[in-house]
Amino acid sequence: MSGHSKWANIKHKKEAADKAKGKMFSRVGKEIMVAAKNGGGDPNSNPALRSALAAAKAVNMPNANIERAIKKGIGELGDVVFEEIVYEGYAAGGVAVIVDCLTDNRNRSISEVRMAFERNNGNMAGSGAVARLFKRQAHFVITGEWADEEKLMDVVLDAGADDLVVEDGEAEIWADPEFFEPLTNALNEKGIPTEIAEVTRKPEMEVNITDPKVAAQVLRLVDRMEEIDDVQNVTANYVIDDSIADQIEE
Repeated sequence: MSGHSKWANIKHKKEAADKAKGKMFSRVGKEIMVAAKNGGGDPNSNPALRSALAAAKAVNMPNANIERAIKKGIGELGDVVFEEIVYEGYAAGGVAVIVDCLTDNRNRSISEVRMAFERNNGNMAGSGAVARLFKRQAHFVITGEWADEEKLMDVVLDAGADDLVVEDGEAEIWADPEFFEPLTNALNEKGIPTEIAEVTRKPEMEVNITDPKVAAQVLRLVDRMEEIDDVQNVTANYVIDDSIADQIEE
């Protein structure tokens, strides 16, 4: 999930990731399979596969899982029939939502995504309705001792980052998508662990939420979307003020 606020985007996503390690491996595994199917199993000649493998390493995906996903992608363990589909819509308060799916059953995925919108005070929209509000970006979140501007600045800027924000013990790094792999490699070489490492959509326009009930509805919709097996990523353009965080009931 990606919204853009210190509390909602980082804390909420970290908690969701802690609860769903298996889902994370499944998501990255699908990306590896599709990349291998489309461009072959050699990462040296397949940039999409290299990026997927970098994402797998960032979440500590076991090598056995990675190798199995590549073999499935190139057809050694059965044919891969996943297709990429993007759904768009709105959550409570006019918050724009994009849902990225990899699915082997289009009818199932659209039914489940529509149901998640409708049952959580949202609604689906047509293709292109909200996509213009987002820009694809490489995104990293670092916590702990390495969440220090002086320690990170030279490492990430040399690897292509164009934005580094350090606040309250957490560092966020943003870059153009083509720098995901160089940044992942640079962080790995320095032994810097990441809480989040992904290519996602960064909101260019944001909706400021000041009503705790609306905030709870938005977060609940995002949670329900992320529980759907076909969903790879959910992005929403909200900002939740820290002053109402304690009032939110999910």
